[in-house]
Amino acid sequence: MRALISTWDKTGLDVFARGLHELGWSLVASGGTAAAIEELGIPVAHVDALTESPEMLGGRVKTLHPRIHAGILARRDEAGDLETLDEHAIEPFDLVCVNLYPFEQVAARKGVTEAEAVEMIDIGGPSMLRGAAKNFAHVAPVCRPDQYGFVLDELRQTGQLSPDTRRQLAAEAFAASAAYEAAIATWFNGRENFPDSLVISLEKVLDLSYGENPHQRAAYYAERGRRRHLLSRVDQLHGKSLSFNNLNDLSGARLLAREFALPACVIVKHANPCGVAIGATIDEAYDKALASDPISAYGGIVVLNRPVDALLGERLAQQFVEVLFAPGYSEEALSALRQKQNTRILVDHERRSPEPGERHYKGVIGGMLVQDPDGDIEERDTWQVVAGAVPEPQWGDLVFAWRVCKHVSSNAIVLAKNLATIGIGAGQMSRVDAVRIAVEKAEQFGHEADGAAVASDAFFPFPDGPRIALDAGATAIVQPGGSRRDQDVIDAVRAAGAAMVFTGRRHFRH
Repeated sequence: MRALISTWDKTGLDVFARGLHELGWSLVASGGTAAAIEELGIPVAHVDALTESPEMLGGRVKTLHPRIHAGILARRDEAGDLETLDEHAIEPFDLVCVNLYPFEQVAARKGVTEAEAVEMIDIGGPSMLRGAAKNFAHVAPVCRPDQYGFVLDELRQTGQLSPDTRRQLAAEAFAASAAYEAAIATWFNGRENFPDSLVISLEKVLDLSYGENPHQRAAYYAERGRRRHLLSRVDQLHGKSLSFNNLNDLSGARLLAREFALPACVIVKHANPCGVAIGATIDEAYDKALASDPISAYGGIVVLNRPVDALLGERLAQQFVEVLFAPGYSEEALSALRQKQNTRILVDHERRSPEPGERHYKGVIGGMLVQDPDGDIEERDTWQVVAGAVPEPQWGDLVFAWRVCKHVSSNAIVLAKNLATIGIGAGQMSRVDAVRIAVEKAEQFGHEADGAAVASDAFFPFPDGPRIALDAGATAIVQPGGSRRDQDVIDAVRAAGAAMVFTGRRHFRH
């Protein structure tokens, strides 16, 4: 039996090479891989000796040779293939172990040059790997160090790899090659926001017990090539495994939390915020967010942008929290929180901000909608006051309500007061109904709407929606504007003695 080995990542190479040698396999390797195997005291033939051709172009050409690829692609059940091998004195390979140049890691480095990235585009490696995968009926393609163990185990137990094992290895090899090519294509298309062909490569991060419902299978995949994703640099310290709905809600909560630099708390339930607040301390922010809608907060996702101390940990432990996410916890806080067996406690080691070139994907039947993320944080100096005058203290509530509103499902209405939500209307077909729900939520939990700020993610087409909020006591409204009946809405707000601001930008979220 004969193996061809060419690996950039030498992790586990010592164990794999030694294991094959002990099983009586002959080893052939290229360049640095051959040198590494020789240092182990294991006999190995060099590729250039096999091809009788030296490595060329600084190592760019070494395995692209008929004596290599014929040995990989020859079919053992085709007499013509075997005759060709005999005619040219070529020995076949039974296993090809290749892992590729680290293009993604190098290309993702800050300040990397184009020449440095291009040099990490592997040519010979994918060719050998794909050849072995195509000929999986006779050759085993091995593309990752984590495969070495079970390959050796099966060889030790049975002396060969089963057809099912080789078929699975082929699937993984083609997936590795496809992901590699996708990363390169994405890098080359980096200057083109929406290229004619968009190749998205995803890597499984986590198996999930089920999807949105128990009868749906699910897993979490992260986009390859991104430096950060939803769970990168995040550790789970306690609790049950994360679910599909947990991750969906956590993503929305994290996106909203990054709108704020001051101590902030975001509570999300069923992909919508039900309580958001800023406070002088993180404890105050949590109190205000929970008070917004304590019933909806039950079993929600809580995201904090400051560490959790002992006192806050005790109070959080008194609530039913599905997922708790914060940049740190005191030992006393963790001790209290761990009393709740099922609470998933996550620690964030790095605050996430948008990456250049980031895209937002939404699956549809047989395809994908792709857009830029709605990540801009708008400042009030770009807004236009179209009715009344906004008192300086109320500007904070207007800006706060606007930032929260863009993370609420459309049609979206947010009532805010003292830098906290007091009523949220989400996902309604009618904007009037969204206003009514927000006002009713405020009344239900005893929040005074007098002097509240109102944010609407899109324009009010008629004055009826604003009138409901104004009748409840709201005194300032922020909305994009742009309706044919803007003047009717402006007149209604002015007649109520309130103020209104146009931002000029809509924030639908479906």
